[in-house]
Amino acid sequence: MDKFIYKKSAGVTALSASLTDFTYKKHAHQEYAIGVTLRGIQHYNLDGSLHLSYQNGVMLFNPEQAHDGMAHDKTGLDYVMLYIEPKLLLEVIEKKDIVRFSNPIVYNHRLEQRIVSLANAILSEKDEILCSELLLSLTDSLVQTDFSTDFKKDNALIRKAKDILHTNLENVLKLDEICKELDLSKFQFIRLFKAHTGISPYQYFLNCKIERAKQLIEKNRDIYVAVAECGFVDLTHLNKHFKSVYGTTAFEYMSHLN
Repeated sequence: MDKFIYKKSAGVTALSASLTDFTYKKHAHQEYAIGVTLRGIQHYNLDGSLHLSYQNGVMLFNPEQAHDGMAHDKTGLDYVMLYIEPKLLLEVIEKKDIVRFSNPIVYNHRLEQRIVSLANAILSEKDEILCSELLLSLTDSLVQTDFSTDFKKDNALIRKAKDILHTNLENVLKLDEICKELDLSKFQFIRLFKAHTGISPYQYFLNCKIERAKQLIEKNRDIYVAVAECGFVDLTHLNKHFKSVYGTTAFEYMSHLN
């Protein structure tokens, strides 16, 4: 049986997931996603390559790094994941510039244990100060992994396109208007965007809407505000897309919040 539990504390969202049949659609998060495979094999495509995270594998996803995900076989999969906003991570590790994980999967016992400890503390609703202390311990281990500041940055057109998409989340995606603004044909734009982000403009736009809906649900504890402000047709429409990324409906996600 597929099961997804989310909790948030100290600015970090923790996920406990158990799945057999569920498959994540290709998506990307605004946060760093850091997790541990507890049982089974995590199977996902990232940056054009297939990756397998075996038991005790530490999975490291950078912000806006497109990926999917599923259990590798019928025995299923259990794992925990932490979602950390870039601003928070940089504050804790005392860096100003965005850093990137160079390796998507590592096997490091100390790092694994610190991820699991923080996830368990958040999921069991321990005091926020304890969660903050565990986050600091985790980042101390993270900075010893393969961080890099040398990575392919968005070019000016892609950055501008993302800005346009982000400021129009409540509306229907109008590709012709964006292409006119960028002075590109529709197919030039789609090809360029996908080459830089790993996903299509529509997928990116939809992911942004879902991410924004999640933020609004956390802030207001009101799923209908999220439906209205993110331009979803109705709650069913939001739930369908929300579940494809988070494994749970928007209402179930809200019910998990403290």
